[in-house]
Amino acid sequence: MATGFAISKYPDTKKVYSQLKELIQQPIRSIRKEEMDRYLNEYFEKKCKKSKEMIQVASNYIPGGVQHNLAFNFPFPLVFTKATGPYLYDLDGNKYVDFLQGGGPTVLGSNPKSVRDKAKQLLDSTGPVTGLFHEYELKLAEKIVEHMPSVQMFRMLGSGTEACMASIRVARLATKKKNVVKMGGAYHGWSDQLAYGLRIPGTRHFEANGIPKSVFKYTQEFYPNDLNALEKVLKRNRWKGGTAAVLIEPIGPESGTRPLDPDFNKGVRELCDKFGALLIFDEVVTAFRIGMSGAQGYFGITPDLTVFGKVVAGGYPSAGGLGGKKEYMKYLAAGIQSGTKKALIGGTMAANPLSSAAGYYTLCEIEKQKACEKAGKAGDRITAGLNKLIQKYDLPFVAFNQGSICHLETVGTMLLEIDFKKFWKIKSTIKEAHHRKHAMEEMGAAYMAEGIVTLAGSRLYTSAADTDAVIDDALKRFERVFQKVEGVTSTRK
Repeated sequence: MATGFAISKYPDTKKVYSQLKELIQQPIRSIRKEEMDRYLNEYFEKKCKKSKEMIQVASNYIPGGVQHNLAFNFPFPLVFTKATGPYLYDLDGNKYVDFLQGGGPTVLGSNPKSVRDKAKQLLDSTGPVTGLFHEYELKLAEKIVEHMPSVQMFRMLGSGTEACMASIRVARLATKKKNVVKMGGAYHGWSDQLAYGLRIPGTRHFEANGIPKSVFKYTQEFYPNDLNALEKVLKRNRWKGGTAAVLIEPIGPESGTRPLDPDFNKGVRELCDKFGALLIFDEVVTAFRIGMSGAQGYFGITPDLTVFGKVVAGGYPSAGGLGGKKEYMKYLAAGIQSGTKKALIGGTMAANPLSSAAGYYTLCEIEKQKACEKAGKAGDRITAGLNKLIQKYDLPFVAFNQGSICHLETVGTMLLEIDFKKFWKIKSTIKEAHHRKHAMEEMGAAYMAEGIVTLAGSRLYTSAADTDAVIDDALKRFERVFQKVEGVTSTRK
C-alpha cells in the first residue's frame, strides 16, 4: 500500500499567481555586476579550471560541449565525477548540495548504496542487456501496478519522450480520433507533435525549430487552470476529427511552475468523459515523488493512461514507460497476444535487466524508507527558509513547493503571459523571456559558486537524503547569494 504523500499542504495557487504577477511586473533584480564578475573570476576561472579545460576539448566533439539539457551552461558546464546522497563533487574537487537530483528521479538521494549493490549483483549474473525477458521486468511491473491506482498494465520504454509518443498512438487507436490537446507551457518530451506550446502558454510552434508546421495540424494547447478554454478546444475538435487525448502534468506545466488549482484535474477528467477523450497524466516527475501512488493518488483522479519517466529505472538508463487500463494497454502488446492493431513502438534497450532491477529496488526502498514523506519535509523546510530570506532582504522573489518539488522564481522567465487574441505579440514576449533567462542563468551560476546545484536556477528537487542539517547549510549558501542582489545591502539584519 502507499506510504503517504510528500505534500503536507498544497500551495495557495491564487496567492502564488498574485506574487508571480507582481514579480514579472517589476524590473529584474539580478546579482550586482561587480559580485557576478567576482563569482566568474574567483570561482569559475580559478576553482573550476579542470572543468573548463575539459569542456573546451569536448566542444570540439560534442555540440555545445555537453550531451544533455540538464548540464548547466553558464558560464560553462561543470564536470561532475561523484554523486552520493545529497552531494555532488566536480572534477576540481568542489562539493555541492545537489538539488538537481538527476532532474527529479532520485527520491532516495543520488546513487543509494542499497540499489547500487543490487545493480552490481545483476551485472555479475546477467549483464546489462540480453534482448530477452528477465524476471525483473515482471517484478517492476507488479510493483507499479500495486501502487498506481489507474495502472493495470505497464510497458517499459527508453524515456519519458518515448512514453508520451506511445500514449498518443494508443489514444488514437483506442478512440479512433485524431486531435491531441496539451496544456500550454508543458514539456512532454521532444517528439515532433508535442513540441508545441513549450515553456510559455500560447507560444504554439514558435520554438519548434526544424519541425514543419503541418505536423501540428492535430495538436492544440489550452491555458493552465482554464477549463473553459479546454472545453472550447474540445468543442471545436468535434468537427475536426475529434479529440483522442488530453495530456497534462497533474501539478501544472514544467513540474508545477504554473501550479494547478486543487480541483482542476477533476474538471479535466469530467471534460474528457464528456467528449470521449482519454485523459493522460504525465507523471514523469510526480510518480513516486509525490507519493507511491503518484499525483493521481494525491488528487484522487483516475487517468486512462500514465506516462512514467526516470524513476522507473531508479536513475539508471532506459528510464520511461506507459501504464494504464488493460483495454488501452492491449495496443502495446509485444509478446504472444495478437488479434488487434498495435501501436508501432520499440526499443532494444527498453526494460533491460539492469534498469528493471534498479527500478524495482528503488521503488522498494522508497516505500520502505517512506522517502516521499522525508523528501517532502525537506522541501517544506527549504521553502520556508527561502521565504524568510526573501522577506528579510525585501526581495520580490517567489518560493513555493509541491512537497519535494520546490520553485524559487527570481525573474519569472516562464511566467510571462501571452494573449491568444494578440498573436503578433508572441515574438516580443519570447524575446523578453530570453532576456529574463540570462538573468536566471546568472542566478544559477551564483548558486553554483556557493555550492548549490539547481535545475536552471529556478527549481529544486529535495530527497530523503536531505537532513535538516543539509537544508540549513544550503539556506546559508542561498543567503550569501541574496545578499549580492541589486538593491540589497549585505549588512541587513
